[in-house]
Amino acid sequence: MSYKALLTIATLILAVGCAPQAEIVKLRNEMNDLRTEMRSENKELKGRVPDLSGIEKRQDQLAADIKSTADLQQSVADQGARFDQLMTDLQIMQGKLEENNFRMKEMSQKLDDKAYQLSELTARVDQLESKLRSAPAVTATAEKKPGARTPSPSEAYQQAKTDYDKGSFDLAIAGFVNYLKQFPDASQADSAQYWIGECYYSKKEYGKAIEEFDKVLKNHPKSEKAPGARLKIGYSYLNERNTAKAKEHLNRVVKDYPSSKEAALAKEKLKKIAQ
Repeated sequence: MSYKALLTIATLILAVGCAPQAEIVKLRNEMNDLRTEMRSENKELKGRVPDLSGIEKRQDQLAADIKSTADLQQSVADQGARFDQLMTDLQIMQGKLEENNFRMKEMSQKLDDKAYQLSELTARVDQLESKLRSAPAVTATAEKKPGARTPSPSEAYQQAKTDYDKGSFDLAIAGFVNYLKQFPDASQADSAQYWIGECYYSKKEYGKAIEEFDKVLKNHPKSEKAPGARLKIGYSYLNERNTAKAKEHLNRVVKDYPSSKEAALAKEKLKKIAQ
């Protein structure tokens, strides 16, 4: 084989040996480029994805808020149950208070009657002693002549109230006025004064009704009849078409006796006036 042929063969062998090496280098370069692109894309992806740690914190806070809300709801439910129980207890106490007030009124009327009887007996004893001192010759028979029996405080009051219930307003007025003259310090004096106002109100004599109801407020400001008297003054002014005065007294009912049934009636009337 000639030198030239050998050289050619050697050149071909070198070329064949260099070809895989160049391919490897190329592949390595491509791999490096691919790694570079992957790192770049990974950075870009991280920039686009939100920080999950913040979301987790918000989730934890939300869970805590939900638990707090659940606890609050349970607390509200417990408070509601307690409130219902308190309202029930209050109604029971209110019923007992009304019953006690009724009994106290009965006892007060009985005491009025006893006091009246005692005063009558005292007066009779004084009268007898006076007559015995001035005229000892007077016979016992003459002393025993019965006079007209004066009704007791409770009887006088009840008779006037019965006349009112029957619609005999003039008789009722006379009866209550007489009651107040005879027993000005009796336990039912405030009620008697109130019913005089009601009599005039029923007769549609609103000016006189206002005067009589006003006496309740002046003479018995702490009476249980005071809220009703103030309310009826407002009604009376409304019937007289004096809306300004009516609103003034109705608002006073709401302000001075906020928890009373009269306050509820006053609010309803004020709503109707505003319409």
